[in-house]
Amino acid sequence: MLMRIIPFVISLVVTLGLVFALNTKIGTIPPLGKFLSPQQGFWQNAEPCDARLDEDLRFPDLKGKVKVYMDERMVPHVFAENDEDVYFVQGYLHAKYRLFQMEFQTHAAAGRLSEILGNNPQIINYDRLQRRMGMVYGAENELKAVAKDALTQKVYDAYTAGVNSYINSLSAGNLPVEYKLLDFRPEPWTNLKIALFFKVMCSDLAGQEYAKDISFSNEKSLFSKEEMDMLYPQVSDSSVSIIPKGTIFESPSVHPEIPANADSFYLQKDSIAEPVKVPKPFEVKGSNNWVVSGAKTKSGAPILCNDPHLRLTLPSIWYEMQLHTPTMNVYGVGFPSVPGIVIGYNDSIAIGLTNAGRDVMDYYQVKFKDASRNEYWYKNQWQAAEHRIEKIKVKGGATIIDTVAYTVFGPVTYDRSFTTADSNTNKALAMRWTAHDPSNEVLTLIKLNRAKNYSEYSQAIKEFACPGQNIIFGSTNGDIAIWQQGKFPARWKNQGLYVMPGEDDTYSWQGFIPQGENPHVLNPPDNFLQSANQRAVDSSYPYFIPGDYYVPRGRSIYRQLSQMQDITPQDMMRLQGNAYSTLAGDAMPLFSKYLKTNELSDNELKYWEEVSKWNFEYTGQERAPTIFQTWMDSLESVIWSDEFTQASKPVTIPSEQILLENLLRDSAFRFVDNINTPEKENLYQDVTLSFKKAVGELVKNEDGVIWWKHRNTFIQHLLRDALPAFGRTGLMCNGWSTTINALTKTHGPSWRMVIHLTKPIEAYGVYPGGQSGNPGSKFYENFIDTWATGKYFTLWMMHENESSDKRIIGQINFTNS
Repeated sequence: MLMRIIPFVISLVVTLGLVFALNTKIGTIPPLGKFLSPQQGFWQNAEPCDARLDEDLRFPDLKGKVKVYMDERMVPHVFAENDEDVYFVQGYLHAKYRLFQMEFQTHAAAGRLSEILGNNPQIINYDRLQRRMGMVYGAENELKAVAKDALTQKVYDAYTAGVNSYINSLSAGNLPVEYKLLDFRPEPWTNLKIALFFKVMCSDLAGQEYAKDISFSNEKSLFSKEEMDMLYPQVSDSSVSIIPKGTIFESPSVHPEIPANADSFYLQKDSIAEPVKVPKPFEVKGSNNWVVSGAKTKSGAPILCNDPHLRLTLPSIWYEMQLHTPTMNVYGVGFPSVPGIVIGYNDSIAIGLTNAGRDVMDYYQVKFKDASRNEYWYKNQWQAAEHRIEKIKVKGGATIIDTVAYTVFGPVTYDRSFTTADSNTNKALAMRWTAHDPSNEVLTLIKLNRAKNYSEYSQAIKEFACPGQNIIFGSTNGDIAIWQQGKFPARWKNQGLYVMPGEDDTYSWQGFIPQGENPHVLNPPDNFLQSANQRAVDSSYPYFIPGDYYVPRGRSIYRQLSQMQDITPQDMMRLQGNAYSTLAGDAMPLFSKYLKTNELSDNELKYWEEVSKWNFEYTGQERAPTIFQTWMDSLESVIWSDEFTQASKPVTIPSEQILLENLLRDSAFRFVDNINTPEKENLYQDVTLSFKKAVGELVKNEDGVIWWKHRNTFIQHLLRDALPAFGRTGLMCNGWSTTINALTKTHGPSWRMVIHLTKPIEAYGVYPGGQSGNPGSKFYENFIDTWATGKYFTLWMMHENESSDKRIIGQINFTNS
């Protein structure tokens, strides 16, 4: 009897142990029982390659019928009987194909990633920063503006209802695979999450502005005002402005007053004393857009092009679709999380966007009465600070409490209570940011999607506040235009370049530039317009507009469009793929002049021979771009490292373009000399030394000298290194950040679009990804190879009477009963 019981007991213990182990999360490993289960595990996420996408769905929230035709690229063409229903269905489809992406991005914006990813110090630090930047605070203020507009409120509500209808339909088995890997379930969608996504874009496109005030304050302890102006000029020698040169600007209607002590107190050499460690600014983001009038095209109709440069991710940041109702028929791409089409075209107009790069974020140093941070000194008295108690829930760990103080300027982002690997200071720095102000960007999308002409376009964009954008326009009636649109502070000269004193309102923003005085132009004499993140205007513009501007791509686009005639859409596709660098073209003659070839070794001469014959095209299979770029990086280090290592961190190293302009202007540029040596170095020595150092690096990996391998462009899943198998590596593309095809290691053209404004409109587009967020779908990454080779898809503005077209692979019918 005992001999029978013992094996039974052992078997029972082993079985119970396996049941427990297979249903328990161990570290980062999900519960394997659920994950491997044929009924609810990852197997359920595999999609048959030849499955049709037919469904009949009923939702009581709908007011009428909606038909969705899925084409062969799984682009939905949505035909609704009324406007609210089209946004309900858009929300449903966004969730159906991109739910994890939507939840992950809005959790990130709200500082809630630790709820998903667990007890990771870097993630916790990121969550704290998001809360200290006031992301939720800004989103809450946006909802206040939305509530004042009945139309936008209806759109928000309909979209959110659509998202939740899909979430409520999910079983454990059909959850996206990321939920299974991370062992959590989606929470209900809210209108706040829509607003939060806009704050994601505001922070993402802030770029260097996160730290520039602080780094410039550190640097002015070393450099004079004249040197700072030389290192960071407001107007570059080479820049071709967005608004054509010679445009007459009206006299400003806002006249901010310069504080009496600005020269002696604010602009003097000093430092913020204690080093302020802040997160490294995002890699430079950029975008190109341009439009040519019919006077320059073969057809006589305008052509509008856009390629926004953002981080390349899987799933892609964009989702492509057509929305049709009695009031609109619009096609393009939008953000999963946001109702409407962001970039695209309708029956009459086309719209494209690039980042304005304008500085709309300033830091103010405030003085607290004591460590409690309950009161701060303002206008000669102690003012009560508001406190937001931030509870950061940590999966698998204890909840972290962080108290964020709010002042008249905004949240105190950095102070002595925020001492982490990324942030450490004894000073209290409050952030003033336009993203905290009430705004209603979705209303702009609603109106633009329906706009028929320039007048309606110019009215629609007035609602758009942040992030500042260059909104380019073309119409089938022949008009072309561009506005730099956003809510921009009216600054006195030099305001906001450095951390400002916050003990009274002397240095506060005194107002905003009226929308009608933002840079804009309609139907210019040159018959084309372009923007590529450069400064919008020349020095004749009457307002001080600091920012994070980029020069080379705008120069290239302007040069090309100036020369082009009888332009076709195919010409524009080739231009979007252009890999010529004006910066390299300007730099190489200077490098050649000052390189002492007689001091080079035989091996170094071989590298010189290669790069000296280069045509300045960043072609993927060539070696010369790698040699040049390594040389340029080396020269930057030789010239800047001695001075900038003396400043408290962080610092902002001047751009390649500014370095080149200074060297072209003055070969005896004072930074050429190494202040750490007794000798006085000259440009011959620096150029030669930097080349030798570059070759020393290149010989370590001869195979890696090929440009596409050196640049190493890849597309990561949103979870990055945690899910490398869900990404794509080894992309053999042309281009670099200084070329029109602005491709770097992790950033590039996230959507290429060419719109020929004929009647009917002819349109092309592609993005590096796929419509589905499911790695088990053939539509997950099926656009990448087309994008990487510079090819395009024809965009199909479908008519409902084409429902039997062979391109349709499925139909989803939505009804309310």
